[in-house]
Amino acid sequence: MKTRLFLLITMSMLSALFGTANAGEGEKVSYPAPVVSGINQDGATVNFADVYKKGPTVVFFYPKADTPGCTKQACSLRDAFADLSKEGVQVLGVSFDKAESQKAFKDKFTLPYDLIADPEGKIVEAFKVKKMLKGLLSLASRSCFLIKDGKVVWQDYSAATDQQAADIKRVLAEVK
Repeated sequence: MKTRLFLLITMSMLSALFGTANAGEGEKVSYPAPVVSGINQDGATVNFADVYKKGPTVVFFYPKADTPGCTKQACSLRDAFADLSKEGVQVLGVSFDKAESQKAFKDKFTLPYDLIADPEGKIVEAFKVKKMLKGLLSLASRSCFLIKDGKVVWQDYSAATDQQAADIKRVLAEVK
């Protein structure tokens, strides 16, 4: 009985702190997109504002390159990249990984978009993505944002893994 009560109280507290949105549900919002820059997998600087100017932009955050959930999320967007590109969508993936790890991840799974190394967490902080600790490592919580005309129009702080592209396609149809 005490265990059940403890679980109910804990779940209530977590729901109050973090909300009850399901993965992929996200929420429509409207605020200026963070203007940041970072280093991609090849060591080149990527200015996010320049990417936003090219069209709708998906910025997704993942905990660690080449781990099961992160691979599903990245490959979901890879598999839908042709369809997303037809809609003019840009894609950027971000994690605390260094550029070398991002390059290995991109090459291993033939990801057609830039992966941004954010070892200091400045991009994670700009997007207000929650950080997790695993041992001594800081990891970004799985999150996804859709930017349109320089504004974040949708955010999902409990982003899906293998359904990430489907979520983006659904939201794109809704915000046209």
